[in-house]
Amino acid sequence: MADTGSFPLPALLGADDPAVYTVHRPQGRSPFVLLADHAGQAVPAALGGLDLPQSELNRHIGWDIGIAGTTRALAERLDAWAIEQTYSRLLIDCNRPLASPTLIPETSDHTRIPGNVALSDAQRQQRIDAIHAPYHARIEAELEARRTQSRPTLLVMMHSFTPSMNGFERPWHAGVLYHRDTRFAHALLQALRDEGDLVVGDNEPYSVSSTSDYAVPVHGEGRELVHVELEIRQDLIADAAGQIAWAERLARVFRALEPRLLAMV
Repeated sequence: MADTGSFPLPALLGADDPAVYTVHRPQGRSPFVLLADHAGQAVPAALGGLDLPQSELNRHIGWDIGIAGTTRALAERLDAWAIEQTYSRLLIDCNRPLASPTLIPETSDHTRIPGNVALSDAQRQQRIDAIHAPYHARIEAELEARRTQSRPTLLVMMHSFTPSMNGFERPWHAGVLYHRDTRFAHALLQALRDEGDLVVGDNEPYSVSSTSDYAVPVHGEGRELVHVELEIRQDLIADAAGQIAWAERLARVFRALEPRLLAMV
């Protein structure tokens, strides 16, 4: 994309573009709070799909396949406040710090993203202001309201991962991710392994850091909340049946862990 120089940019989001996020169970009474940073695959109409075919946006590079439906179903079963972010992680990745080189990737899993090449500083900032900032501001507002009301919060970052990456078939059904705070993560890791039918990764297939991730360092560690990041393999939640099955499993596991986790708050 050409540098726009000093000329003002046209609005990124038009009247027909969807809202940046959707909140589910806004009055939910559960201590669990669910975040789905990569739930959606939308691209503003003004950006023409980032000059990608829809088939690319439908791939794992465009969103976390299946996590929106899983998060909604889990929120319903727990009566938990949940938020899903609407726009594609290729437009801007809402689980990246602003300084991350993958905040707005020019290439993802060997696919070049033409609409992200040679962006000006103003174009990058526009995406931050339109998508990243309001999404995280809404999360901050909810977490602050819960703190003010002395409501306990058990924070869960919901993600999914592709079964195969760079020629490697990933054996895990799910992964439990964490950074410095292991309270929720270690409890959940053991509980999922105790299910008996799951291969569960310990900081696999990814690990968390303050330079590669946003939600755990900022919302979890930054507020000293009991928190975890959960990854579910995408082929297991690609359809409604899989999403409901995992939501029911997680609801049962989370409820069993709830007294132990609340004692940590």
